[in-house]
Amino acid sequence: MSELTHFNEEGRARMVDLSEKAITDRRAVARGAVVMQPETLQLIRDGRVKKGDVLAVAQIAGIMAAKKTHEIIPMCHPLLLSGINLRFELDDSQNSVLIEAEVKTTSQTGVEMEALTAVSAAALTIYDMVKAVDRSMRIENIRLAHKSGGKSGTFEAQ
Repeated sequence: MSELTHFNEEGRARMVDLSEKAITDRRAVARGAVVMQPETLQLIRDGRVKKGDVLAVAQIAGIMAAKKTHEIIPMCHPLLLSGINLRFELDDSQNSVLIEAEVKTTSQTGVEMEALTAVSAAALTIYDMVKAVDRSMRIENIRLAHKSGGKSGTFEAQ
């Protein structure tokens, strides 16, 4: 396991200095799920949620969250993101909405946190949109699925 880089010589938090790092194409994919009652999933599928189109709102929330990651995760650098895409799959076998976020940039640092933040915000938005009918929902398994670019190369989750 590599050394943690967010601490200075005194052991205090610091923002990593990127000035010597190479600019490369960076890409990250994160995934997660919101598990719910079958009836709740059907409401989303049928577009019968009173607050509106759940997946459209969750998509915008995920995009906005990726762009603002540096404002809520203390040691993240502000990045110029070149692409953000969220995909949703309604999974009847698991009674869940599966969420995937892909984030891209050309920068000196990766976009893993932006992808994870996008999935988290999309999941929380789905919860918010349908909590009136299903408070037992669970947000599960938010994780990094892929990252590429930079000195550490490519990571692919099992």
